[in-house]
Amino acid sequence: MSPRLRLHHLLLSILSALPTCPLDHSTPTSAAAAAAATASHHHVVTTLPGYDGELPFRLETGYVAVDEEEHGAELFYYFVESESGDPRRDPLLLWLTGGARCSVLSGVFFEVGPVRLALEHHRPYDAGELPRLRYHPHGWTKAASVLFVDSPVGAGWSFSRHPDGYLVGDVSASLQLKHFLAKHLLTDSDLGNRILVSRSLGYLVGNPVTGESIDFDSRVPYAHGVGIISDQLYETIMEHCQGEDYSNPKNAICRQALDRFNELLGESSGGHILYNYCIYDSDIDGSIQEKPKIPPFPPRECIGSVDEWLRCHNGDLPYSMDIKSNIKFHHNVTTKGYRALVYSGDHDAMIPFLGTQAWVRSLNFSVVDDWRAWHVDGQSAGFTITYMNNMTFATVKGGSHTVPEFEPERSLAMFKRWISNEPL
Repeated sequence: MSPRLRLHHLLLSILSALPTCPLDHSTPTSAAAAAAATASHHHVVTTLPGYDGELPFRLETGYVAVDEEEHGAELFYYFVESESGDPRRDPLLLWLTGGARCSVLSGVFFEVGPVRLALEHHRPYDAGELPRLRYHPHGWTKAASVLFVDSPVGAGWSFSRHPDGYLVGDVSASLQLKHFLAKHLLTDSDLGNRILVSRSLGYLVGNPVTGESIDFDSRVPYAHGVGIISDQLYETIMEHCQGEDYSNPKNAICRQALDRFNELLGESSGGHILYNYCIYDSDIDGSIQEKPKIPPFPPRECIGSVDEWLRCHNGDLPYSMDIKSNIKFHHNVTTKGYRALVYSGDHDAMIPFLGTQAWVRSLNFSVVDDWRAWHVDGQSAGFTITYMNNMTFATVKGGSHTVPEFEPERSLAMFKRWISNEPL
């Protein structure tokens, strides 16, 4: 999966600023609610292909118009109600998937959703057959209602009726998400009330990109520490690559050393160093992502949708990275009272925990709870440190670039404690 996780750029910007047909709603209480209701379409889903029987949880899908006057852009969402037995009191989590316009469906099926693909080693999930689904006992919907959104426009089932609607970037995509949330919460008074009465708002980011060089520069010391590269190669890079742009070094010795480094790192999956590159016999970064041109995405009768679903777009749709570094946003948001949990899988070589730990420290917040282990069932599940302004950093043992995918029990335990405002 692509390391270009811009998703928390969008969420930080929002915090800093603080097949479906229409479902009948009760009479709106305001003109704003009435306008929002006409621009959103919802459908309750009770069965899914590949899953035996009715779904044991409440799933709603739909579209919300976010740019109807200019381009006709709409964002698609999946809403899963909390399975705890008391959804009205449980928190509401907005989940955004990163990568190169990757569909949020990967978050549903591979990470924190209530169902997962029943993968079999002898039958890869892209073998052309209908995949089987199984219930996921460690989904985050055990503790919260989760709103999964395909963002930005062009991700998953989100679409624009005009090609210019796909010309988005960090800032415009965050504004569309803000528009989406305002409309969606207006049309669902229950969800809106959960936000308004919440005693604690905050955000989580997993193995996040910041836009700073530390994201990728930390790969070298990480790879050396876990035995992927030799002492000699590490020392050569440290000596000849000081001050160099690792993506385009001018020093010939540095360039040669980094080429060798990339060869060795490519011997395993960068997202999980214990796995081979092709985890499911599929080129996740290639064939299933690529599309040569912007699709027309004509609306279907009644709903408006897209012709073909792609897990990710690999550079075929334009995107402007307006925010070069988001570290200052983390500082601004947490000093305004928002709680933050930054977590890293310690087996991720794409965005190593070393770099993430370094930029969290650079915020210069005082330590409240010093570095220690955190536990699940009496065993160490990782390590954590908490700073002033409710900033927590944690590692997850055995975790990959997508921590909940490979460590579901530990990630759920971490999430439950954090949303309950308990120490890890």
